[in-house]
Amino acid sequence: MEDLESLDGVGPSIASKLRAAGYTTIEAVAVTPPMEIVERTGIGLGTVLKIQESARKMLSADFKTAREYYEHRKSMRRCTTGSKKLDEILGGGIETQAITELIGEYGSGKTQLCLMLSVTAQLPYDRGGLEGKVAFIDTEGTFMPERIYQIASGLGLNPNEVANNIFVARAYNSSHQCLLIDRLFTLCPENNVKLVVVDSMISHFRGEYIGRETLSERQQKLNQYLHKLLRLAEAYNLAVVITNQVQANPAAFFTDPNRPAGGNIMAHACTHRVYLRKGSKNVRVAKIIDSPYLPEREANFIITEKGIADVEGED
Repeated sequence: MEDLESLDGVGPSIASKLRAAGYTTIEAVAVTPPMEIVERTGIGLGTVLKIQESARKMLSADFKTAREYYEHRKSMRRCTTGSKKLDEILGGGIETQAITELIGEYGSGKTQLCLMLSVTAQLPYDRGGLEGKVAFIDTEGTFMPERIYQIASGLGLNPNEVANNIFVARAYNSSHQCLLIDRLFTLCPENNVKLVVVDSMISHFRGEYIGRETLSERQQKLNQYLHKLLRLAEAYNLAVVITNQVQANPAAFFTDPNRPAGGNIMAHACTHRVYLRKGSKNVRVAKIIDSPYLPEREANFIITEKGIADVEGED
């Protein structure tokens, strides 16, 4: 990566302020809203705009042809879930440069899938991995290192090495969660992080912003940090996976009463939305409910001691 000092208007003093605020790369400077940089660094708005213009020129962040975007998309990687059927409906696995949202009620397999991905992301490309490390933000206290050791052993990996490549942070409230997401812009490029997991994205926001009078503030904050995660994914070619809870719709009598929490903000910000539910005989069902190009399809999978797997004998 080019150094910050290569940007127009950036000397040692300004570069130091940018790094101290977490903007350690040209990509981070280019994709961050200018007022956010002003507030966090104290650098004047005019100077920030000049720096960002230089950063975007360096990254060629201007109009491109569809073919150029198509060529850029070839740098996108996919991470296997461990289930061939689930990978198939996802177009080959969880993709980088995007946010994949896992939606479901308690026990539907969201966290288990996140833990599985935390291991498979470290695999080499030829085994369906991303050849990178993992950042895991745990908001509900569901991250279990013992499960990482189980899955790694099941894949024939060194459990200690796998565990050392996962950075885990426990978020205790929504403000702490937001601070940890800001920290990712420094953590990811410095440590070759290729998968970011937030389990769950909405939990603290639902618990702290109660009542209609706080709904607008909650949604604005949620929207701000979802888009930060998307900018992170695009800037560093990494995969972002977030989990979402469901809420009951008492008016639904003949259909599934559960619907994703977070409203339109979550729906618009996430690239791919996958709904998980319990099936019969310990089977979980995953369904693509929204995606720019993936068709609406279902796949069955099971949760085993070794992680996520296909249902035996299923065609």
